[in-house]
Amino acid sequence: MFRKLFSKIPEPLTGAPPVRRMKTFSSESGYVYQYVFEGRRPIPKPESVEFVFSASADRKTWNEIGVRVESGAVREWESAHGRTLSTTEWYAIAKLALFLAFDQRPTPRELTAHPVIVRHPEVASIMERLDSGMPPE
Repeated sequence: MFRKLFSKIPEPLTGAPPVRRMKTFSSESGYVYQYVFEGRRPIPKPESVEFVFSASADRKTWNEIGVRVESGAVREWESAHGRTLSTTEWYAIAKLALFLAFDQRPTPRELTAHPVIVRHPEVASIMERLDSGMPPE
């Protein structure tokens, strides 16, 4: 009970477009997801940026999905490649990680059970695909 009273309230979401656009993704798991970008917020531990999406596999039930892009992983990639990633590139990493979760998690329930966490190997893989112009696997 006391944890709820004294737990830190998450930062408010920022960066969402004024008019949200619903998009569709046909996953390898067989589900067709509709999703909307809700915004992003900093997460202090581990230091990361959480991109929040609302997603539905049945157009009735909508769930929030957090995609956490670890700042250390991005900094590691940036130092290895000698350039700083833009906010748009951070969003692209989060969005492609969301697509991978749509493909790899077999049901919508499993998709929403745990946040999607993007660490250095995923950042490197996604950036390699973005830099080469290849679609995500």
